[in-house]
Amino acid sequence: MKLKLRTGMLLLGALLVMALQGCATVKSADARDPWESMNRSVYNFNDAVDAIAVKPVARVYDKVVPKFVQTGVHNFFGNLGDVWSMANSALQLKGQHAAESFMRVSVNTFFGLGGVLDIATEMRLDRHKEDFGQTLGFWGVKPGPYVVLPIFGPSTLRDTVAFPVDYKGDPIRQINDEATRYGLVTLRVTDVRVGLLQAVDTLKEASLDPYTFVRDAYLQKRQNDVYDGNPPSDFDYSDPDAP
Repeated sequence: MKLKLRTGMLLLGALLVMALQGCATVKSADARDPWESMNRSVYNFNDAVDAIAVKPVARVYDKVVPKFVQTGVHNFFGNLGDVWSMANSALQLKGQHAAESFMRVSVNTFFGLGGVLDIATEMRLDRHKEDFGQTLGFWGVKPGPYVVLPIFGPSTLRDTVAFPVDYKGDPIRQINDEATRYGLVTLRVTDVRVGLLQAVDTLKEASLDPYTFVRDAYLQKRQNDVYDGNPPSDFDYSDPDAP
C-alpha cells in the first residue's frame, strides 16, 4: 500500500510540474523546449540540490570506498537493470535482446555472486539498456516537449508518462523492508553520480550554457536509444514531432 501511495504521489508531482510548465508563456528559441523558462528554473533547483547533497556524498564515497568495491556495486545495479531491460525488450518484440538480457541476469546472478561480478560481459553477452519510454517510442509514441523533472532531471513528455511504469518495474521497489530499499536507492544514486563527477565538472567549465548542452545531449541520446544507436540518416533531431 505504501509503495502504491508513493508511486501515485510521484506521478501526481510529475503531472503538477507539467501543468505548471504549461502555464509558462515565455517562448523558447527551440521548438523542442516550449517550456524553457520553467525548465531552467527546475534545472537550477536540481543543480543546487546536487551541489549541496548529492555531489559531496559522491566525492566522499569515491575517496573512501576501494575501487574494486565500487566496481562490484556498479555491476550489482547493472544486473538489476538488466531485469527491466529484458522485460522491455520483450515488449518491443526484440527476441534476441530479451534472450541476451535473460542470459546476462542468469549468469551474473548465479555465477557472479548476485551480479557483483560481471561475468556475462566477459562472455561477450551484450547489455541492451531498455526502459518503458523507449518501448513507447518503439511503438511510435512521439517524445513531445522537453521536460526537466525535480530531482530526476532531464526527460520528455513521453518519458515522464513512462516514469511511473519504470518506477514500478524497478526490482529495488519490490523490496518490502523500507530501510533496505531506501539504502539501495541511495547507494545507486551515489554510484551513478560518482560516474559523472569528472564529466559534470568538465561540462560546467567548458560550456557557455550547461542547460542547453544537457538538453541537446539528452534528446539526441534518447532518440539514439529508441533506434538502438542507428537512427535514420535523415533523422532531424531538432524536430519535436520526430518519432
